[in-house]
Amino acid sequence: MASATSDWRDALGRWLKPFLDCLGHKARRQMCPLYVSGLIGPGDRKSVQPMAERLAPGDYDQLHHFVAAGIWDTAPLETELLIQADKLVGGGDAVLVIDDTAVPKKGQHSVGVAPQYASALGKTANCQTLVSLTLARGEVPVMVALRLFLPENWTSDTARLDRAGVPAEYRTARTKPEMALAEIDRMIAAGVRFGCVLADAGYGMSAPFRQGLTARKLAWAVGIPRHLKVYPVGVRLIWPTAARGRPRKRHIPDILSTAAEDMLADAKWQNISWRTGTKGKLKARFAAVRVRIADGPPQRIRDKGQQHLPGDEAWLIGEHRMSGEKKYYLANLSAKTNLRILAATIKARWICEQAHQQLKEELGLDHFEGRSWQSLHRHALMTMIAYAFLQHRRLTQVKRKKKNQRAATSAKLASRTPRHRRSPPSTSASAMPKLSKMDRLRRKAA
Repeated sequence: MASATSDWRDALGRWLKPFLDCLGHKARRQMCPLYVSGLIGPGDRKSVQPMAERLAPGDYDQLHHFVAAGIWDTAPLETELLIQADKLVGGGDAVLVIDDTAVPKKGQHSVGVAPQYASALGKTANCQTLVSLTLARGEVPVMVALRLFLPENWTSDTARLDRAGVPAEYRTARTKPEMALAEIDRMIAAGVRFGCVLADAGYGMSAPFRQGLTARKLAWAVGIPRHLKVYPVGVRLIWPTAARGRPRKRHIPDILSTAAEDMLADAKWQNISWRTGTKGKLKARFAAVRVRIADGPPQRIRDKGQQHLPGDEAWLIGEHRMSGEKKYYLANLSAKTNLRILAATIKARWICEQAHQQLKEELGLDHFEGRSWQSLHRHALMTMIAYAFLQHRRLTQVKRKKKNQRAATSAKLASRTPRHRRSPPSTSASAMPKLSKMDRLRRKAA
């Protein structure tokens, strides 16, 4: 068993080499593998002290200094993480999932902590909120960014920001969609390959976010609230006729906008299955129509008050779940995209929830006890690096298994007279088994 443990630690050391090259100082190059090993290894708590007690009882001060106070820049390691993630799952068929995850906290001193809605808890709680970006292909996610959101009661309190060591460039109030767009720009600059951006209604309801994605020439599919306004795709802009006074100077739409749920009220709904889960096929009823989004400039329309003019054309998609819950989405995918592909694209977002759960339950994302901006982001970065390494091990094992299967199949076919050609087994990411628990993967890695 000791030899097996040594094997995965040796593999980790080799895989971490490009990250360690970014750290420079010898002590940091020693502490980084130790920290990542502590996150991956056994133990209920993945905060600094318990990890030091398990791995290096005499090195607690150095390990704590590495994550909390050491003078080193996370940016080169963050860029290397993007490079490695792209090698693992990047490509035209990959998706980039935008979401956020909450870390429950007690007290008021941990950076960014405030009463906020925590989706994992389904309620408002005292927590930190991290905007997350997950690169995924098939059923293989790799977390590539975690950035702390600062509520207004933090950005307006200079003394509080000083105590938490928040850098000057992050002290300006920013919305989560604005933070997500900044991180997407970092992905693009690093050459990360993905085909579509996915997000829930917390991001999708933001017109600047959708328009920012379009301006970057990105495909996107996002959740929206049921009341978001849209126009029929055939809406026209006309000159209103003035009954009296000066001629009107602005166009108005020839039909009023309507809520998304009303637009789909008379649509044709179809039963669609998009994936096989642990309890069988996952399915729901879907409908989709082409619309113009009501996110253009605001304009007063006769006696109807002010409305937003028609914006870009897009798909409006509705989902009726078996539970009775109804969800709505917008996507700027091609007008030729069929309903099955639209549904599968929308539902691909679930993979980020799996990644959030595994980073917390298996790698200790929410175990960190430090209070500063720097230490929190360093800990989050180490958990993402650990997660990427485990996905690297997983993909390597799957590739080896597929290779052995092909070799066995070839040997079997060679032993008899072939009657027809056979296609080789699929090696796509979507054909890989699920990663349900990190401890299972650690056993396989060992």
